[in-house]
Amino acid sequence: MNHIMSLPVTEVKGVGEETAKQMAGMNVHTVQDLIEHFPFRYEDYQLKDLQDTKHDERVTVVGVVQSEPSIRYYGKKKNRLSVRLLVNQILITVTFFNRAFLKKYFQIGQEVTVTGKWDQHRMTIAGSECYPGRVEKEQTIVPVYSVSGKLTSKSLKKYIYQAMQQYGEDIPEVLPESFLEKYKLPTKREAIYRLHYPSKDEATKHARRRMVYEEFLFFQLKMQAYRKINREQSVGVPLMLDRNKVRDFVSGLPFPLTGAQKRVVKDILHDIESDYRMNRLLQGDVGSGKTIVAAVCMYAVVQAGKQAALMVPTEILAEQHVSSLKPLLEPFGIEVELLSGSVKGKKRRERLERLESGEMHIAVGTHALIQEDVIFHDLGLVITDEQHRFGVEQRRVLRDKGEHPDVLFMTATPIPRTLAISVFGDMDVSIIDEMPAGRKVIETYWAKHDMLDRVLGFIEKELQAGRQAYVICPLIEESESLDVQNAIDVHAILQQHYGGKFKVGLMHGRLHPKEKDEVMEAFSENSTQILVSTTVVEVGVNVPNATVMVIYDAERFGLAQLHQLRGRVGRGEAQSYCILLADPKSEVGKERMRIMTETNDGFVLSERDLELRGPGDFFGSKQSGLPNFKVADVVHDYRALEVARQDAAELVNKADFFENPVYSYFRKHLEESGVFAGEKLD
Repeated sequence: MNHIMSLPVTEVKGVGEETAKQMAGMNVHTVQDLIEHFPFRYEDYQLKDLQDTKHDERVTVVGVVQSEPSIRYYGKKKNRLSVRLLVNQILITVTFFNRAFLKKYFQIGQEVTVTGKWDQHRMTIAGSECYPGRVEKEQTIVPVYSVSGKLTSKSLKKYIYQAMQQYGEDIPEVLPESFLEKYKLPTKREAIYRLHYPSKDEATKHARRRMVYEEFLFFQLKMQAYRKINREQSVGVPLMLDRNKVRDFVSGLPFPLTGAQKRVVKDILHDIESDYRMNRLLQGDVGSGKTIVAAVCMYAVVQAGKQAALMVPTEILAEQHVSSLKPLLEPFGIEVELLSGSVKGKKRRERLERLESGEMHIAVGTHALIQEDVIFHDLGLVITDEQHRFGVEQRRVLRDKGEHPDVLFMTATPIPRTLAISVFGDMDVSIIDEMPAGRKVIETYWAKHDMLDRVLGFIEKELQAGRQAYVICPLIEESESLDVQNAIDVHAILQQHYGGKFKVGLMHGRLHPKEKDEVMEAFSENSTQILVSTTVVEVGVNVPNATVMVIYDAERFGLAQLHQLRGRVGRGEAQSYCILLADPKSEVGKERMRIMTETNDGFVLSERDLELRGPGDFFGSKQSGLPNFKVADVVHDYRALEVARQDAAELVNKADFFENPVYSYFRKHLEESGVFAGEKLD
């Protein structure tokens, strides 16, 4: 930021201490902050033909009043005014809420100008503004700003105008000339001016395109520079892998690897053999075979004389991994053992000794792996499953138990590519985007709550065939604020309905970990046939005999979570089913149900979920790792994000990036961001 742009906002004529205080609440502290406080949308007052207006679009029309306005009063001081207008031979209804005073404008035969949201299906406009006669505004595209405190939109516009008058000429250009020419971008000064003072032509679109690219480029520069520095500073221990042994191991697996699994294994083994420390994220949909990939990589590392650790979020998942890895690895003399909270006393001491001496080759466990007394002889590979379930510190502690071990994170949460390259920009990302052959597609149905009896009948049919069922509920017990079925009630209802014919288990987050394991074990062993649960079963349960997943109030869950839950069934050879019990009121809720019944592809779902919810909601705002962009939107501007990422990667790898004066502004930005100090960036 140059000196003038970093001046306090009080240097703008008319902005006193009190106003500056109000602006600080909007994160506006400097001249630059004020000049770059862009409108979050634009109101279009251009007169339009309803034939050319899309459903739910904002529109301004001129119409002739056809009926006396009717006013309906309800509640305390609430009212609704409705009137019929003839707009270019189309008869429509216009409704205003709590604006009874507008009645005087609506005299039969009179012309009025109305602005509001057009409902194409009902032929109505939900009015927001109204003027008598035909009114055509001089400025038909009006910027709308977010304001807080005592600041009004009108006064903010005045201060922005004043700041532009005083300092507009001092706005520095931060992109090299070659970039402006390559992408045909306006200068920064032109772009900022046009965003505040929009025009009907393409200039405003190009202004936005310029600022979107700039925001993404600076964000990706931080990511790519951090990645480059981190990689160059991370002392990796290159391993000599015996590729022939690895090939023999893969060909001896009980089933062939898919093309995607082979590609991912190749990427990981290349990292392990390289001079730098691997820092890779492996994404794979539920059931895509990430565990087999982990097994191949751990085998390769152990054959090279190192040890491996696999950390998972739950005890039961750790046990399942041990039972699936042992038959694959022990025939080759590779010792795999469990190290979790349930391993105690003499058995634990013996395992810790064998781990420290190097006799134990692979340790699988929960966060118990990061306890102080867990000492590895020579740890070469750390794999963390469902890595977002562990804190950064927990992952670091495990990594530090070896001399620069390679690190692999695995997740079954399909993260849209747009977010993966943003949030995990400092990591290499591998994706298993192919399912093993012969896996049956889970049939998904959407049922309303009044069809519950039919759903229960269907569950009974499956249980009588020897299968099992999950029933998922959003809350543990009754809540006055949310009218949703809760686990405790549903458990009681199902026990009563089946009258002792089948055993019904209950699982929720308030149970003690030991109780959770007992409930899960009973379900795994088919001692209980139905498991009523909150979403705690979302990760890490493998019960191949379960063929039915019923989700109550499914509209309360995001698509990614619904998909994770659905993935708990379909793990055996029998056909599996997912039934979504939902009566969604909103269009978004209905759309979620439709998407779930149409696709089983987690990556398609995650992209759609991102469109419906936005990036902050996808991870939870605090976890998203995404900055608050002023103009850019990672969902809608994903192509620009991809271009910016490629450009940023090329820039930081240029031989002259750290010397060439053309890139001085980029380097200054990176210095201010703390990249060169080795700080992890948000």
